Amino acid sequence: MLFRDLNVVKPLVLVSPRSFKMNSKIKIMIAGEDKTLFSLSDFYMIKKEFELIRFNTPKSIESHLHDAKLLVINGDLSIIGGIELVEYLRDNGFDTPIIFIGENISTDNIEKVFSLGADDCLVKPFSCRELLCRIKAILKRTHGITQERLTYRDIIMDITTRKTYIDNIEVELTKLEFDLLSFFIQNKNTILKRDYILEKIWNGNITKKRTINVRISRLNNKIDPDNNKGYFTAIRGIGYRFG
Repeated sequence: MLFRDLNVVKPLVLVSPRSFKMNSKIKIMIAGEDKTLFSLSDFYMIKKEFELIRFNTPKSIESHLHDAKLLVINGDLSIIGGIELVEYLRDNGFDTPIIFIGENISTDNIEKVFSLGADDCLVKPFSCRELLCRIKAILKRTHGITQERLTYRDIIMDITTRKTYIDNIEVELTKLEFDLLSFFIQNKNTILKRDYILEKIWNGNITKKRTINVRISRLNNKIDPDNNKGYFTAIRGIGYRFG
């Protein structure tokens, strides 16, 4: 691994004191120590809207990246190291959106960060309000998340409260069903292989693909009890498409 000589640091989860429900907020990972960023007076705006998981060493990122919807890489401690991290993640198939932040970054390095696969780059000084706007814009573009909600056809999913509404009527979903439905909405009109669904929703912890069929059937019965909306389409021998 690229950072095999670095020690793993346990993640420090930063959450608003008024909201301590781990599953109630979208998770964002921050790579690299940045006391200046964390001490900004308006940093509370980001903590209020998102659950932030902070790592001080890049080595621990790979095993936890599947938990995050977006990764913020602080390149101040080592600009080259930060750029190499972007390159490493993209070369190894990680498609999590990346915002790269740093100070005194040359134009050449900014161009390199984008060419390697970063979705955005912020040069200090900047306000947390600007960072928050950029985070929301990327999440809206990549995951369809707008104002902490996922919407598709007659479905509304409130990410903050984890409540789901069909035709403005609340439908009770289990945690797994909520995660499964939000995953399909974020990947709507795309054929998803069963192995990919197992990896993303169950983290590869189950081996029976029939489990997917059962769970999707139960979910579909809740969101489409009359079975006339055609949310899910089974693709024989491959997986499912939601649309």
